[in-house]
Amino acid sequence: MDFLDLDFFMQYYRYFLRGTGVTLSVSLFGVVFGTIVGVFLSLLKLSNNKLLKGIATSYIELVRGTPLLVQIYIVYYGFPMFLPFSLSRITLGTIAVILNSAAYVAEIIRAGIQSIDKGQMEAARSLGMTHAMAMKFIIIPQAFKNILPALGNEFIVLVKESAIISVIGIHDIMYNADTLRGITYRPFIPLVYAAIIYFIITFTLSKLLGIFERRLRLGDQNS
Repeated sequence: MDFLDLDFFMQYYRYFLRGTGVTLSVSLFGVVFGTIVGVFLSLLKLSNNKLLKGIATSYIELVRGTPLLVQIYIVYYGFPMFLPFSLSRITLGTIAVILNSAAYVAEIIRAGIQSIDKGQMEAARSLGMTHAMAMKFIIIPQAFKNILPALGNEFIVLVKESAIISVIGIHDIMYNADTLRGITYRPFIPLVYAAIIYFIITFTLSKLLGIFERRLRLGDQNS
């Protein structure tokens, strides 16, 4: 048997292309909106308000302490019970990925904020800025520059972890590979091509991230 069976790929490549598009879109939305939610969670966790800090900490620990698969099922079966309108499978799956990513991104952002010298905040306050203004215009922009590589790594991780959304019928790479396994009675070849596609995506993103990190370091050295 031909290990790769290029004829098989040429016949069914559209399945893999559509699945790749879904995987990338879900992962991208997960990181972008997960970052937005993560910013708020990190600020709440750093807050002096014990109630807000407790809520953020509890959410982060709960999400980080439970499998993404369980969270997907909870969102998929739980959300429709409380919403007055219906959502598509891909929307529910994306929401689950966003909520999961937000907890991890929140910790990345919190660490980035705490890595900024405290003198930056003191200097901003001495210029008449409020704490909120200093965070918005001074601290958070500097923190994001430091954590951009980590956010890139989170995107790479999400690309791989998003394969789990296939369990609720979202037509990502893994779902389409399983579909091909069923209709062609070829249990192995579709998985090989799915693995190759995942590798190409993550390897390319890793190389781009490496280039970006080197440019950031050069920019810091020249500044």
